[in-house]
Amino acid sequence: MTRCLLCFLAALAASGQAPEPARGPDTILFTNGDKLAGKFVSSTGASVKFKSDAIGDITVDWSKVKELRTAGKVAVLRKGVTVRKRTDLATIPQGTLNVENQQIELAASPAAPAPPAIPVAEANVIIDQPAFEKAVSHEEGFFHDWKGTITLGGTLVQATQNNRTFTGAISLVRVDPSEAWIAPRNRTSFNASAAYGELSQPNTPTVKTSIYHADAERDEYFDHRLFVFGQGAFDHNFSQGLDVQQVYGGGLGWTMLQDPNQTLDLKASMNYVRQQFTDAPDMNLIGSVFAEHYNRKFKHGLIADQLLSVLPAWNNTSAYSATFTTLLTMPVYKRLGASSGVIDTFLNDPPPGFKKNSFQFTLGFTYTLP
Repeated sequence: MTRCLLCFLAALAASGQAPEPARGPDTILFTNGDKLAGKFVSSTGASVKFKSDAIGDITVDWSKVKELRTAGKVAVLRKGVTVRKRTDLATIPQGTLNVENQQIELAASPAAPAPPAIPVAEANVIIDQPAFEKAVSHEEGFFHDWKGTITLGGTLVQATQNNRTFTGAISLVRVDPSEAWIAPRNRTSFNASAAYGELSQPNTPTVKTSIYHADAERDEYFDHRLFVFGQGAFDHNFSQGLDVQQVYGGGLGWTMLQDPNQTLDLKASMNYVRQQFTDAPDMNLIGSVFAEHYNRKFKHGLIADQLLSVLPAWNNTSAYSATFTTLLTMPVYKRLGASSGVIDTFLNDPPPGFKKNSFQFTLGFTYTLP
């Protein structure tokens, strides 16, 4: 019995698969002769991201790379090739990477013929194969991949005059898919801001500031740049006598500029607008929103975000409004940054006694979501 059991165990061990050999390090050789070992991360455009065992994460121009070899497989996306969710993986060149003399060579397997070499200048994105397959094949739920910022600021004065002010804002956006090298399908955004303050002193009426805004939008893309959208927005401005302004509508958008450092969207829509005032009749309007949204990333992590929208009403040409906002954010520590911004709101038809223009300048701290 013991002998039979030993024979059975030996046969079982012989039939098992041999463990895969451990993956060696990737290597990068520079034109000056320096060599680093570590892990190839990705390549986009003219640069390579590499995680070195010795010095950590680095980004280097392709012009400074003499050789690059990976132990694991990568996927190479040529310029002009559109990748979408559920793209056939077999149509994308994949294999272990070997770059020499600005030529990309891939080895899929020892038995398979190597695909033709690809000039580095013709490669748009090079990415680790497991990450590529996950991005193309995996579907994330609605509550995943949200990005954005939370900004807070305030003042407190206790003296003959007591002054308390609070400002806050939250900006969230979700792009599906989240990878910039895959053709976008949709984008969902939500923004909210608030400014509240009270200034009081003995035997004097309290002066109050109360300004709130919230909006949401859903974009559905035809291609990388053209999309349709639906939107809704709510505004309250005590300083202009506006109890609530509601805006609902939809229209067409175009991404005029899009690169790793900047994005410019232009949008036009048809909308229903309802305005409710403190001391004036309510108004029901049919109008349009013409808007541009520009986002720019500068060196050292400085980010500028700017929005301009104009809302003319077609059934009452005097009931038009406009909004201009800009926010500058500078990194301070990890995800925490310092921010300053301007919010200017123009309302052409406020109740008597209220100014048409409302201007805010804000300072605060901004936390960037992971």
